[in-house]
Amino acid sequence: MNKLHKYLINNLSATFFPIFITLYAVTSIIYLVKIASLTSIITMNGFEMLYLYFLNIPTILFYSLPVSFFVASIINVAKLSSEYELIVINSFGFSPLKIMKNFISISLLMSILLFIVSFILIPKANYSKDIFINKKKQEAKFNIKPSEYGQKFGPWYMYVEDKKKNTYFNIILYQNKKDENTFISAKKAILINNDYSLNLELYDGTSSVVTDELRFVQFEKMIINNELAQPKKITTLKDIINYWQHTKRKDKLIFYYFISLLPIISVLFYIALGYYNPRYQKNNSTMYAMIFLVSFIIIMQKLSKAENFNSMIYFPIIWIILSIIIYFKRVKKYF
Repeated sequence: MNKLHKYLINNLSATFFPIFITLYAVTSIIYLVKIASLTSIITMNGFEMLYLYFLNIPTILFYSLPVSFFVASIINVAKLSSEYELIVINSFGFSPLKIMKNFISISLLMSILLFIVSFILIPKANYSKDIFINKKKQEAKFNIKPSEYGQKFGPWYMYVEDKKKNTYFNIILYQNKKDENTFISAKKAILINNDYSLNLELYDGTSSVVTDELRFVQFEKMIINNELAQPKKITTLKDIINYWQHTKRKDKLIFYYFISLLPIISVLFYIALGYYNPRYQKNNSTMYAMIFLVSFIIIMQKLSKAENFNSMIYFPIIWIILSIIIYFKRVKKYF
């Protein structure tokens, strides 16, 4: 049985990886186009675009792995059938169900991997992506030009006489509140971009606060913070649970759940759609694989958009029952 298991898994690997690499490359191109489209909103260099692509890898894997595995498993069984390999294995007393058992462990591992990618890695990557994009948007907004009035840094109106990269010279800031006006002037200011804020460090200046009275302060250094919008951190199990409890993510939760389950609940489909006798039957396995895969995705999308949590229980059961019916009609009757 161990030799048979290794033989079947090795054949599956030979079929899976070419399909996966092709699908991964196509999906990567789609995401690279999306990343490139962001340059119309924010400015990025090559390394920053590569960083954004790296953050999209979990999502690319999530869409590429289950589709490749489902199609490759069926095509692999069909290939072994067309070469009379499964007929020979069957003649040694290994029924199609015994052959199917060899796919259970690898299918279970694939589903576990997809659950980790979808429910842990994707939220973490999305958090880092949101931080990066928010920071870049703030940088785009903070594009202060010398000798122009009406420019803003957060709640402050800002005027600068000269600029060299992120350093500003002879700067004036003004903020108006209900009963308070604040004026700040400095000879030099440096913009520092942290993960969660844009800090303006002012050097050698004065600050005047006008209320019912005038308060005047001289300073050597002053820091003005402009806090950026921050998505919630995802570092602990509790953070992940809170992330998925958000009402706007319920449809994605159901969607990811079904996709992650696809490899393990489809084990019998690999035999039911791929196993055939090449002498008496035609090889329509690829067509069957695409029909059932597309049908699964369409039904899954409708159930996820409807936010039908009951479907997370009954739909996998229906899918397994359907595979049993097809197995008895296409395979059990002849083998």
